[in-house]
Amino acid sequence: MPDEHAAGGAGHGPERYRFGDCVVDVPAHVLERGGEPLTLEPKAFAVLVHLLRHAGELVLRDALLDAVWGHRHVTPGVLARAIAQLRHVLGDDFHHPHCIQTQHGLGYRFIAVVEVDDAASGPEGDRPEEHPPQPPRTAPAPRSRWAGWWPWLAAVGLLVALGWWSQRAPAPRAASVAVLPFANLGSNREDDYFAEGLAVEMHDALAGVPGLTVAALMSPGALDGERDPRALGERLGVAAVLDASVRRDGRRVRISARLADTATGYTLWSRHYDRVLDDIFATQGEIAQDVASALVTVMPDTGRRLEQRLAPTRNVAAFDIYLRGLQHLRRSGGEEDAQAAISLFRQALGEDAGLAAAELGICRSELWRFSSARDASALGRAQAACVAAQRLAPEWRRVDLLLGDIHRQRGEPDAARARYARAAQDPGLLAEVHLRQGLLHDADGNTDAAMAEYRRARAMRPGDASIIARIGYREFLAGRTGPAIQAYREAVALRPEDENLWSSLAGMYLNAGRHREAADAFNRSLAIRPGKEAYLNYGILMFQSGDYPRAAELMQRALEFDHEDFWVWGALADALRADPATAAQSAARYEQARSLAIAYLVLKPDDAKAQAALGWYEAALGHHQAARQRALEAERLGGEPGEVAAINAQTFSLAGSTAEVATRVAAATAAGVPAQRFASNPFVDAGVGAGVDSTTPGASGRNKGEPHAQVH
Repeated sequence: MPDEHAAGGAGHGPERYRFGDCVVDVPAHVLERGGEPLTLEPKAFAVLVHLLRHAGELVLRDALLDAVWGHRHVTPGVLARAIAQLRHVLGDDFHHPHCIQTQHGLGYRFIAVVEVDDAASGPEGDRPEEHPPQPPRTAPAPRSRWAGWWPWLAAVGLLVALGWWSQRAPAPRAASVAVLPFANLGSNREDDYFAEGLAVEMHDALAGVPGLTVAALMSPGALDGERDPRALGERLGVAAVLDASVRRDGRRVRISARLADTATGYTLWSRHYDRVLDDIFATQGEIAQDVASALVTVMPDTGRRLEQRLAPTRNVAAFDIYLRGLQHLRRSGGEEDAQAAISLFRQALGEDAGLAAAELGICRSELWRFSSARDASALGRAQAACVAAQRLAPEWRRVDLLLGDIHRQRGEPDAARARYARAAQDPGLLAEVHLRQGLLHDADGNTDAAMAEYRRARAMRPGDASIIARIGYREFLAGRTGPAIQAYREAVALRPEDENLWSSLAGMYLNAGRHREAADAFNRSLAIRPGKEAYLNYGILMFQSGDYPRAAELMQRALEFDHEDFWVWGALADALRADPATAAQSAARYEQARSLAIAYLVLKPDDAKAQAALGWYEAALGHHQAARQRALEAERLGGEPGEVAAINAQTFSLAGSTAEVATRVAAATAAGVPAQRFASNPFVDAGVGAGVDSTTPGASGRNKGEPHAQVH
């Protein structure tokens, strides 16, 4: 595990090293030389700390790479660059070193005489540390003949400074914090879920503190080793960052936590805990209360409320299994993860039948199955789990949030709004409520109101990739391709390990006709984890390129991950139909897509795009009257008019007139759907769109840039 994660962590104490005229304050991540702070990249600082911890010893190159870069696959050149930076700032010479000596082919040795401050050695167990902000140390200035003028000059200087500050100083950030992913310092990499889960629970608990804005929980991939508070504060727009490391050893757990100010980089608060595992809930509660108290004025009962949030059960075995399920749920890589999460949540309920969080986890997993995998039967199972959670925890407002989602998916907006209003009573859920209110406005065709809600959500949850992706999708639907792509690029930067976001970005490039960038993004998605969305969208790229056999092959691969999604069956049927050699095989696939779409629309009849897709399947099967009815119903519903018009252009090519096709092409154009996709569609007469910016929904009618990290 990277050493910068462990700086000041368990087992090292509040470290402070001196050598020559240099001072290294590990918890504060500060290197001073001659009293002046020096700038170091985080990785270089971590290398220095590791060498200081082993001063006089030969540290093998591979050991350094593993300690600082963890299990990432990096080249020795990365380490050499960090060593070169250290030598530069320390004034060290490669040929005649006084600090870092190179043992060629082996590693490095820190050879300077190192002193460790007495403060670095302290008692074991919990160790609170106070770090009042200190300005950089400078040598005292000699008294000069100007000394008598000092009071007057100081007064003038103060007035000038106040005038400058009023014009130039940035407004202070509101009380806000980012919770970084907790680092697992244990030797067992399989314990990552435990550290990850503790961070998720801490994030959600702090989000419920009135007056405190909590940024979205960052993914480890988005950090890429960057834990400098100032850089993170600039990136996320928060006043403080909470960093922690976790080491689990049998029945004991050691946690080192640090809250740092992002304006100065100074440590506001830090503490080390060495507890038995059974005390994990109280420990989490203590950390949360200390963090909240450092940032906002807390109410007398805040500590009790935080501990309640952080103790969903008192059964440690049930909690451990629940955290394993939470890891799969957050990953949401596909049906395999959803099934694994549900299985683990059920095991947790076997340990503690009163664990409402596990029931809620089942509800979220089943909602994912419905919204992402189009599993029509999942909605009923989701409701059963949510009702069970509500019975166990009637005051838990997150249950209302998910019940609102179920009503929204069923096309019951009034009932959904009522549930969301109840959920909004919890300050920690306000960002998610605004996001869902935006989805309701989108379904009603009120696009301006939808975007306003999405932006409110983003302001309340800085750095949330899902919210940013939703904003990007709204930009796409409005025909603003540039801002849409920019939003998705920002989303993947925040969650670079999310294969679905990469697939969605690829879809955006595909919609813009940027095929090379689309292919690169698809390949990035598939390299992270092969899945339905990437294969589906890559197949659409091949379809638009006219390579129908390759498109069909990719659609078949997508079906290996999900047999219940009518969009994939429809896309496969399109690819087969477009190739004369396989056209006869398309009917059976259209029939499968049709039956799955009908089952889905029984539960969500207000999905205009799905209604339009069903109309196309009916037309392809020769059911022209049914096709027209579905197409007109989709237009009546009013949702996503550009995409609906694009799909209906296909339908009326088989079940209508040239004039009806032209009308739909014009409607799609007016909604901002780009032109090049229409020209590549073999199912619409290209002459109808001549001279008009027109489109096709792609091979299947699915929006290729739609965010696949669905709201659950």
